[in-house]
Order: sequence, then C-alpha cells, then structure tokens
Amino acid sequence: MDLQTRKLHFIEEILAISNEKVIEKLESVLKKEQQEINPVLKEKLTSRALKAERDIKEGRVMNREEMEKKLNARLGI
Repeated sequence: MDLQTRKLHFIEEILAISNEKVIEKLESVLKKEQQEINPVLKEKLTSRALKAERDIKEGRVMNREEMEKKLNARLGI
C-alpha cells in the first residue's frame, strides 16, 4: 500500500472514531510529532539561508546561463 493510500485509509479510520478520548490522544501524538519536526526543519532551513548569504557576499554566484551549463554537464546533456 503506497503512502497516499495509507493516508486516505487513516483519514477514513479517524472519521469513524466516535470516542472523544481517542481523538484527543491522536491530536496529542500529532502535536508532539510536529513540535519535534519543526525545530529540525527550522535549523536546516536557517543553515541553508545563512550559507547562501555567505556565498553571495563572497561572490560565489552564477547567472542562469552558467547554472544551466553546469547542470547540463552534470546530467550529461
């Protein structure tokens, strides 16, 4: 079963739940998971942005044509 199918099945299962305590537990698990993921994502994005700023300041930039040539060479096009 692929991920998209699993998600849809999970949504159907949640919609069938009538016990409020179960819903509260699921909400709690989801909230905890999101809190754990967000700091990691924020750290990675911040790191990438700071590196990009340093690259720009130090002149490590390419125009579109240069980037296309580099990408095409890497892909063997």
